[in-house]
Amino acid sequence: MTNGSKRKEEVHLANGGVKQSTWSKVLNSTAVWEEKDEFLDVIYWIRQIIALILGVIWGVAPLKGFLGLAIFCVINAGVLYVYFSSFQQVDEEEYGGTWELTKEGFMTSFALFLVVWIIFYTALHHD
Repeated sequence: MTNGSKRKEEVHLANGGVKQSTWSKVLNSTAVWEEKDEFLDVIYWIRQIIALILGVIWGVAPLKGFLGLAIFCVINAGVLYVYFSSFQQVDEEEYGGTWELTKEGFMTSFALFLVVWIIFYTALHHD
C-alpha cells in the first residue's frame, strides 16, 4: 500500500467511514481534509461569500471611505482566521503558515466587495 492510499484510508476512517462532501465538512469541526487544495478552496469561497454580504451591507448602510475598507479587511481576515485556527483546528504549517491561509483569496474577495459596495451605494444613495 502506498503512502497516498494509506493516508486516504486513514482519512476515510477518521470521517466515520463515510465519504463526506466538501461542503458538509465546512460546518463539521471534526472533519479531516483529504487534500490541501480542498481546504484552500473552502477558504476561498467563504471569503467570496463574506465579501458579497459585506458589500451589500456597506452599500445599503451608506458607509464611505477608508473606514469601510478597514472594517472589511478586519472582518474578512478575522472571521477566516477564527474559522481555520479555532473551529477547524487545522495545522497551519501544513498549508504554508498562518499568513498563507489568511491571504488565500483575499484580493479577489476585496475586488468583489468593492464592486458590490459601489453598485449598491450608487443605486441607493446617488443623487
